[in-house]
Amino acid sequence: MTLYAALREVLLVVRDERETPTVERRRTDYDIACLAAHPDVPDTVLLGTLDDGLYRSTDAGASFERVGADAEMKPRVMSLAVNPNDPDEWWAGTEPSRVYRSTDAGRTWTEKPGLTDLPSAEDWYFPPRPDTHHVRWLEVDPGDPSHLYVGIEAGALVQTFDRGETWEDKVATSRFDNHSLATHRGAPERVYSAAGDGYAESHDRGATWQYPQAGLNHRYTYSVAVDAADPDTVLLSSASGPGKAHSLPAESYVYRRVGDGAWEQAMDGLPGPDGLIRATLASGASDEFFALTNRGLFRTTDAAESWTALDVPWDEGYESQAGSGLVVVED
Repeated sequence: MTLYAALREVLLVVRDERETPTVERRRTDYDIACLAAHPDVPDTVLLGTLDDGLYRSTDAGASFERVGADAEMKPRVMSLAVNPNDPDEWWAGTEPSRVYRSTDAGRTWTEKPGLTDLPSAEDWYFPPRPDTHHVRWLEVDPGDPSHLYVGIEAGALVQTFDRGETWEDKVATSRFDNHSLATHRGAPERVYSAAGDGYAESHDRGATWQYPQAGLNHRYTYSVAVDAADPDTVLLSSASGPGKAHSLPAESYVYRRVGDGAWEQAMDGLPGPDGLIRATLASGASDEFFALTNRGLFRTTDAAESWTALDVPWDEGYESQAGSGLVVVED
């Protein structure tokens, strides 16, 4: 296993032996916004930054090269995704809202135009910078890689069914402020959304959406992860609002839902909730999840019945930072 965990200016590379991991810290000179990796090429990792575009490494983060200049990619790269069935196909989203595709594992890129021609685009905005908006999340349908979900912060969840040649606007029942999305190989028709306006899920590839909220007492949701072996076991990170989620003094939670049951807090072994910035979540093997927080990196092997801190050195400066990305590569 290789675990890539990004904070603002550091990439942590955690390798093998989950109980006693080896950890490498890759300091960067840029502000990391997102990251992606593919299990078939575990040493290739891409970093999207808030200030200097897109960077690519083929040696597990030991060195990086700037990519995306061929497509005049915008400096603020906010989201990345990979085709789970093809290690050569990668996607990137930027601010202002644009979507780019690579077919050579991130070496070169092509913009897929037309996204902002959608009718809803005139209502897209990002509240702290109301004159713009961005592609906050990209998710590839594991059952049909020509189908891509695109979460715009804020304003819409839109889709393409032909790899960005054409775009389909949001449906009435989708969330407005989608922060992260998840899909599942075992149930490719399902989509899960953690949004600022609450959790949602679809069972028909985003055509319609439901809002199972019972037990979810903090509905500003940020990160969603699904058990690798069970599409009915879902984890969420959430808070009462953006002020409590993203910066200190924070108060955030992790919730779990199994089947049609109610959401329950899944905090045993995690610090907080006081002082805990919203967690970034990722799934590993069956019943295994990871949580990147400002208080450390945590693992559960019992589907969040309990959590254990990984033995990862944690600088004092990390305690005020929100996670920028978390990827588990089962190599």
